[in-house]
Amino acid sequence: MHKLAQSVLGYIRKQDLLRPGDRVGVAVSGGADSAAMLRILLELRQELGVVLSVVHLNHTLRGAESDADEQFVRDLANANELQFFCVGRDVKACAAEKKLSIETASRKVRYGFFRSLLLNNVLDRVATAHTLDDQAETVLLKLLRGTGTRGLAGTYPAVSLDEATPQTAATHQNAQRVQQSDKAVVRPLLATPRADVEQFLADVNQAWRKDSSNLELRHTRNRIRHEILPLLRQHLNPRVCETLSEAAEIARAEEEFWNAETERWLATVWAGSEGSGTLQCDDLNHLGLALRRRLVRAAADSLGLNLEFGHVEEVLSLSEQGARTALPSGWTARRSKRTIRFELCNESVGDYEHKLIIPSKVAVVEAGISIEATPLPLSDEDQRYNPDHLLDTRFAGNGLVVRNWRAGDRFWPSHTKEPKKVKELLQDRHVTGEEKKRWPVIASGDEVVWLKGFGVRRDYRSKEDEGILIEEEPLDKELRATNNY
Repeated sequence: MHKLAQSVLGYIRKQDLLRPGDRVGVAVSGGADSAAMLRILLELRQELGVVLSVVHLNHTLRGAESDADEQFVRDLANANELQFFCVGRDVKACAAEKKLSIETASRKVRYGFFRSLLLNNVLDRVATAHTLDDQAETVLLKLLRGTGTRGLAGTYPAVSLDEATPQTAATHQNAQRVQQSDKAVVRPLLATPRADVEQFLADVNQAWRKDSSNLELRHTRNRIRHEILPLLRQHLNPRVCETLSEAAEIARAEEEFWNAETERWLATVWAGSEGSGTLQCDDLNHLGLALRRRLVRAAADSLGLNLEFGHVEEVLSLSEQGARTALPSGWTARRSKRTIRFELCNESVGDYEHKLIIPSKVAVVEAGISIEATPLPLSDEDQRYNPDHLLDTRFAGNGLVVRNWRAGDRFWPSHTKEPKKVKELLQDRHVTGEEKKRWPVIASGDEVVWLKGFGVRRDYRSKEDEGILIEEEPLDKELRATNNY
């Protein structure tokens, strides 16, 4: 048995990922990690007593290259006489329809496919090829974006069927022991460095497919993988990936403890129902700050509301009767004498959304302006265009929409060192009342790429030889009056 297979076997048994009799679908994209995982599990299947098959999703993102990946994986399954489960999905269309980034849409579609195989009792487990390096990238990415212990816990070795969806996995990364009867997604290579994977492939003479999109540095994860982690490894810590992975393991244990404590205390401070809920301030204030923060987040979670750190701090800072704060998805928190009440805001905030086709000009009557998006090549004579108004064409591929800003939106102006909440930026400029509620942004999926009065987001501006010029101008008074705005 290869030494890496022995290592993976030890991890599988330590984490109780696979059991005798399990029907295991090995998720193979064709890349190095998944090809190695298949070969390792083939070597271990008799020892583990499992039945293997191959699972592949064709995202259709790279045309003929994606089809070639599918054929490679199909041939690999046939060569090893394994059942092959494969579907094709138009991820770009899904991203446009759901207003998601390509990465988020890919995950949603992929895990939806896995979930269908588990839910329909075709498989008991789906194994994905997340490595120790993937874990390090996830932890660093979440740390840089801002996170608590929940985010630092990174990717879990196993998630049950109910958690194996993008929405739940993103907001409820709870460590769970997967029970015998549970369907689950498991990660057998999570303690395996990528370098060991590549050495194993060389040892067993196994080919794999290379995904050209993995080299595109416009994707944040790729930049962390190819630029940031190598610099940290070279100049600060040669074992940076192992260190970050160990931090994630510590954080997962912390989460298990705090989840139990939070659940024990929640019933004493929180009374919730569909559409509203109340925190008892007297009981809450007697507890330590860490537990108070956990309870506010857990209370919001019970309503289907995901709060960031800043939202939690705003709720805890409500000290005067009648004070309130806006939360994501139209929720508010309001302080009374002894309680903080969460409720959906019934006040009209004038939500609107318009698709922005390129090239086109759209009338945003709700904000009293029109916005025009024009693709143009950049040359010496085009330097008259302010870079604040030029969007990199790569960030328009997911489709653009013009809408009013929403609670939780963030934006990175050119004059700041880091992104800020749109709410804070408008407060700094003394934008208030109805004008503030209707203030327009341009969004690509989940990201705000343009904000009225600020231009294009700092890290989304064009740096190449072409761009999308975004211009705004006031609407005619007659048009505004016709629409009662």
